[in-house]
Amino acid sequence: MSLTSAMDPVFWMKIVCSVGCGFIFGLERQIRGKPVGIRTSSMICLGTMAFIHLGLQQSQFEADHIRLFGQIVTGVGFLGAGVIFTQGGLVNGVTSASVIWLLTAVGAAIGFGHFDMALILALVGVGILWGVQSLERAFRVLRRGVHAPRNKPAPGPD
Repeated sequence: MSLTSAMDPVFWMKIVCSVGCGFIFGLERQIRGKPVGIRTSSMICLGTMAFIHLGLQQSQFEADHIRLFGQIVTGVGFLGAGVIFTQGGLVNGVTSASVIWLLTAVGAAIGFGHFDMALILALVGVGILWGVQSLERAFRVLRRGVHAPRNKPAPGPD
């Protein structure tokens, strides 16, 4: 990246937006003691934005943006798989893995310059996380099986 592109206000807006959107998700996860807290969420969103931004910078030379995006999505799948585990016959971490996947979409939207889409995705995603928890508290029928409240130790740092 040249000095002129590093001084581009749009580039800095992408950085602020990606860290902010990652922070929103990370805060929700960290408050609940879930994996993929503020640091991890911000880094995933920022990293995805950076890869897309760099790919766009190369478009004048040689770049296939769809292939680049596909490789990012594939790579982040391994990161998401790392937070899925089984404990006592239950599969845990699937929601955190899906948050990682959505963070990648948010970072890509920012990288492509779609700030409005990124903010909407972040707000809807966190709205789903908070809204479903409210529904689970209100309706006992939603607290069955793997969704039943249980005491478990707080996870370590992500």
